[in-house]
Amino acid sequence: MKFWDASAIVPLCITQSLSELVHGIARKDNSIVVWWGSVIECRSAFARLWRDGFLSSREEEDVRATLSLISSAWVEMKPCEEIREITGRLLLNHPLRAADSLQLAAAISWTDKKPNGHSFVCLDLKLGEAARREGFTILPAQFHTNQRNKRETQSIK
Repeated sequence: MKFWDASAIVPLCITQSLSELVHGIARKDNSIVVWWGSVIECRSAFARLWRDGFLSSREEEDVRATLSLISSAWVEMKPCEEIREITGRLLLNHPLRAADSLQLAAAISWTDKKPNGHSFVCLDLKLGEAARREGFTILPAQFHTNQRNKRETQSIK
């Protein structure tokens, strides 16, 4: 079972450049844990793609239907006081926005505050780095390694 951030759920629903990577992770273990707000974040991404002309109305409806199908099988972490408290700590320790800190706090709560040995599937670099620093194994590993290498190469130039 792995915790999935909304950034990794979107390419499960709609074909994007990183879809094959996340589909591979899902095929190996289709037990998905998410934050309660993930559906909202995914729907926001789909609506933005529709408004920006990347999806037709029909395609946007189709990806929402795919999301509905996927979400019917996942485990959802509901809002609670523990997640709120963890979020407060994360906002002080990492350069995260509120929604991302809620995602990570939900993942930490899911692990009973022991993220070592647990996987966090994420395509957001800042959130992935914060999750790694909290002790999670970040997937897809090759994506995060490639992005880290690109940043290091750019900082050397």
